[in-house]
Formats: sequence, structure tokens, C-alpha cells
Amino acid sequence: MSDNNNWRQDFPALSGTMNGKPLTFLDSGASAQKPQVVLDAMMGAMRDHYANIHRGLYSFSQEMTAEFEAVRGKVARFLNAAENEIVFTRNTTEAINLVAQSWGRANLKQGDEIILSEMEHHANLVPWQILAEQIGLTIRYIPVTDDGRLDMDVFASFLNERTKMLAFVHISNVLGTVNPASEMIKTAKAYNPAIMTLVDASQSAVHMAVDVQELGCDFLCFTGHKLYGPNGVGVLYGRYAVLEAMPPYQGGGDMIDHVTLEGSTFKAPPARFEAGTPAIAEVIALGAAIDYVEGIGFEAIMAHENALSVQLHEIVQGIDGVRVIGTAPNKASICAFTIDGVHPSDLAALLDGAGVAVRTGHHCCEPLTRRFDMPSGSTRASLALYNDESDLARFDTALNKAVGMLR
Repeated sequence: MSDNNNWRQDFPALSGTMNGKPLTFLDSGASAQKPQVVLDAMMGAMRDHYANIHRGLYSFSQEMTAEFEAVRGKVARFLNAAENEIVFTRNTTEAINLVAQSWGRANLKQGDEIILSEMEHHANLVPWQILAEQIGLTIRYIPVTDDGRLDMDVFASFLNERTKMLAFVHISNVLGTVNPASEMIKTAKAYNPAIMTLVDASQSAVHMAVDVQELGCDFLCFTGHKLYGPNGVGVLYGRYAVLEAMPPYQGGGDMIDHVTLEGSTFKAPPARFEAGTPAIAEVIALGAAIDYVEGIGFEAIMAHENALSVQLHEIVQGIDGVRVIGTAPNKASICAFTIDGVHPSDLAALLDGAGVAVRTGHHCCEPLTRRFDMPSGSTRASLALYNDESDLARFDTALNKAVGMLR
């Protein structure tokens, strides 16, 4: 494994250029670049002994099945869960839809309440809004303070006998705020142990160790493509007793015990929730991504990213008329900002010409954009383990030049 100064060299895309300039990739909050070991794992799975899994008796199928299921164990250890509590999905969005449409439809009724927050990604808003409209639920939204924290007093006041689900993001993809997940779950469970809890760990799983036992959550989900893995694969953790009581979300092959013309019976979790041929090579590549991250270690990753984040915020705050969105004391390496008189899209276009990739717009958090009065959205720079001080130096130069041109 490369040392701290050479992590960037593990990612082939980062040795290239964008618009003829060295690539400065500051959009890992949306999707991370892939290390060579992940690319090799995915290509090897498709090239060397590809076959469908769980069905074939021939060697290729048996080998591929073993590799696929080994990743389930790897993910379980990554989250400190049991193997039968790990469901492979396409992404976080599908994982939350699965919970909403399977657990939610089976357990919620008209008048029940769900607690979300104003900082949720659309993936943890829209599925619940759809369910609320279908069943007649009430959704309460924890407000966000001016510095980007959840208002814990208001959250506590929302808890009542009708509260059935608390679902919230662990790290905001806009604010960078690291929410006090364990504290929130303990508060909800102390009020009523039957309140279910779901944590969206899409951002946290790549920046910090996530332990479902320490959190005490009933569900947790993350997506592979932010964790240096491929697109098309995500993970839902669910406490086994909860999963076992849930009906299937989708029907098809590989999730059934028996099918007759009169009806079907279903396998135990997690197979019950994995209908059809899964993303086989992608799951195997996700395993390689987890190996890569664990080989470095979250202690080293957090120290590296936190140091760069301090420098990133200093660069941004050095611009006249800038407003950083999210200044909570416990914050991950994400910096969203607006600049007086500068449209985010114009800024991003000029940065692109300088080889700097940032994200602009609502970041799939439109209610949060309204909360902070940003009709044009914001510009967001997000860091990963492969960024270094040379990235920040290029960003600093390009940002100041772009702002000077736009004013």
C-alpha cells in the first residue's frame, strides 16, 4: 500500500488532464475516483471466470458465488454487523426506497409520524414523501441552525406516541456537518424503543469508521461509488429481526423458495431482498475498495483530510464577499460556498477551464438550498484521501483568477 504522499498515484484518472491542465478533482462528495485495485478487481471478475451466481453447479459459477458472498462478509465486518444483515442494493437511494416500501408499508398507518431533517439528500426525502402521500403520514423536519447543525431541542420536542421512524443523514453532503447520530438514536429509543432509526451513511462511510453497534441504528445504508468503488452497487444494513419480519420489496429470481401458479414463498434475508441477477462484478470491486480503505486506515484518512480541509476553508474564506454554508464545529472535508456577484455556474465553468472540478447547484438538497436562501445554489469543493496540497494550490490560483474575471 502506498504511503500518505503517494495515495494519489493509486488512482489512474488523477494522472491525466482536464482541458489540458493537471486534473484537480474536488467533487468526490458526488462520486469518487477509483484506485487501480478496484479497476483490476472489476475487470478480473468479468474476464477470468465470469458466471451468474447462486445457481450454477459448474466451477465458474461456484467460484464467482464464493467471491460475491465473501464481500458480504467483508461489508459486515466493515460495519460491525452480521453477514445476514447485509443486503446489496444499487445505491443508497434504492436502499431507502426498500425500507420505505417494505418496512414502511407493512408497519405504518394513517396518522403515524416520521422525523427527517432539513438537510437530507433527496434520496432520504422523496421516498418518505411518496409513502406519506400513499398512506397519510405526517413528516416532521428537524430544522437546521444558521451554522449548519440540527436543532436537537426541536428534534426532542417532535417525539410523541405517533413517531414511528427517525431517518437522517450522518454527514451532510452540502454542509459537511457530522450529525450526532448515536445521541439522536439514543434519544429516540429512550422515548420509545419501538421507534425505528435509519442512518444515511453515504458520506460518512468514506470519511470515518462506521459501527452500527455503536450507533444502535435499525437500518444504515451507503453507496459504493463514493467509497472508491463502482457505480451500481450499494449496501443496506438492517437488524436481522427487523429484516426477517419485512415482506419482499421486489419479486423475481433468486429471492424465492418455491413458485407455483398459485403463489410463491420467499427466502430468508438477505436473499429475500436481492431479486434477480445482482451487480456481481461491482460487488466484488466494492470488496476491493473496502480492502483499499482499510489498508490505509480511517485514522490516517481522517488526519489527512482534516488537515487539507482546514486549508481549503482558509482559501475559500480569503475571497471577498464569500459565504461558507455550514460552519458547524464537527465537520467533514466538504466546503459549499457562495460569492457575492458571482453565479456558481459561471465560476464552475471557469474553474473547469483551469482543470478544477467542483460541483454547483442544489446538490440534491433543494430544501436546504432554500433554508440558506441560495436560489442559484452554491459551489461545493469536496475532498478525498487522494487530494493533496498541490490540488489546493491549483484551486487557490484558479479560484482567485475566476472571481477576478467575473467581477
